[in-house]
Amino acid sequence: MVSRLSLACVVFSLFLTSSCFPSQAQLSSNFYDSTCPNALTTIRTAIRRAVSSERRMAASLIRLHFHDCFVQGCDASIMLDNSPSIDSEKFSFSNNNSIRGFEVVDDAKAQVESICPGVVSCADIAAVAARDASVAVSNTFPAWKASHSNAINLVISSVSIYNTGWWTIMDSEAWKKGLHHSKPKPS
Repeated sequence: MVSRLSLACVVFSLFLTSSCFPSQAQLSSNFYDSTCPNALTTIRTAIRRAVSSERRMAASLIRLHFHDCFVQGCDASIMLDNSPSIDSEKFSFSNNNSIRGFEVVDDAKAQVESICPGVVSCADIAAVAARDASVAVSNTFPAWKASHSNAINLVISSVSIYNTGWWTIMDSEAWKKGLHHSKPKPS
């Protein structure tokens, strides 16, 4: 009896200790360099092939990534098919026959799985696919770094965009990114 109680106390203490210190995901563009070094090249090749056969697939992949990430973080939940236990976002009323590019991400995922099974998350493949698609159709923009991790965004913003002036937020963010014209910086 004493050993059970001791074990329970140790487990409870570990739980309290681990829950007291918040963790913070550190995203990195070289996250898979050691665990799957050819992942990004494999994804890039698959995306370039898809975009070269249908140029507007680039916009579709960017839109797919946006719809996955916009509401509750980038978790690739939009990629899930219906099953007895879930009603998929993919086939929801608002997404059905609207969002495209699932097969391109699935193809890239299959290719990555063939070289590194169970290593690269589908959410990261969708993010890299959006990045590589935008680069594939543009000669004017440099390749942007997408940060990856297997962490799912579980943080809800405490600042509501509806409580502030939308234009003020957008204008301020544009200045931060260097996307402004000759007008003065907003305060």
